[in-house]
Amino acid sequence: MSRNLISLSLTASLFAGTALADVPAVAADIGPVHSLVARVMANVGEPDLIVAPGASPHEYSLRPSEAQALQDAEVVFWTGPELTPWLGDAVKTLASGAEVITLSDLDATKTLPTRESALFEAHDHGDHDPDHEEGYDHEEHVESERDQHDHDHEHEHDHAEGHVHGGTDPHIWLSPANASAWLTVIADTLSAADPDNAEAYAANAAAGREELAALSQEIEGILDPVRGKNFIVFHDAYQYFEDSFGVPASGAISLSDASDPSPARIAEIQARVAELDVTCVLSEPQYSPGVVAAVMEGSDTQTGVLDPLGSDLAPGPALYPQVLRNLASALADCLRAPQ
Repeated sequence: MSRNLISLSLTASLFAGTALADVPAVAADIGPVHSLVARVMANVGEPDLIVAPGASPHEYSLRPSEAQALQDAEVVFWTGPELTPWLGDAVKTLASGAEVITLSDLDATKTLPTRESALFEAHDHGDHDPDHEEGYDHEEHVESERDQHDHDHEHEHDHAEGHVHGGTDPHIWLSPANASAWLTVIADTLSAADPDNAEAYAANAAAGREELAALSQEIEGILDPVRGKNFIVFHDAYQYFEDSFGVPASGAISLSDASDPSPARIAEIQARVAELDVTCVLSEPQYSPGVVAAVMEGSDTQTGVLDPLGSDLAPGPALYPQVLRNLASALADCLRAPQ
């Protein structure tokens, strides 16, 4: 290699290293949020994930590497205190100089009130709302509730139950409309911190929004054959997904993922299974199958497993869409299983 070529190669490497060094250090709390941030940062940089895959975000002890990632972060994206009440203090202490984006506080984030009853209100299982055919903006039938509850974050934290009750349902990432809005916020935030890569962030966010729109249509197709069938979830984590795609659950076995259901609650759910001819009971990977078996006792109900965090998926841009796709597929498989 000639001396000139060597010089050019060294210069290019130096500039590449400088560009990489200029990309802000970014941290995100849970896998789905990290995935959306990674989508916006594609080919520019990689965010750090704070809550390890497979861990409950409600109660968590930071590893040294995760604490260091927060301390080094210039930008932090987190879901909010409703989901991870412990993280607020950690962010204030370790990332005091960072730009912190609380997704649950954003005007663009649509929220729903927490459902505390074992048995959810009756739903209309008639024809699917045609608004769904236009995408994933399924808002009208809960607008009055949202007006009352949106961004009402002055709630008590019930650590025994694992997350906030009597306030906002914290599983806000399971709305693709929220995720689409967050892509824009993520790109705008990163562009302000890193103007040199603003064009790339904007293009990645736009591509991500197009991907979510296409994914929503794909999920509509997956769920269309099983609409109107009744199912029960173990832990009431799916209200945003249900609302986005018009597939309401009939109830939840457990009030939260941090508490075991009482015998009285199990009896309520068993009665609902019989009353509504529930065909499917959905659990999550971390739960003992014994409780689900108790609920299903004496019925021909099928079972399935939902994973709202993508615990078994590799962190990165592909995780978020795969979480939603897997939810739809698991629900559809359970509901169409032979009875």
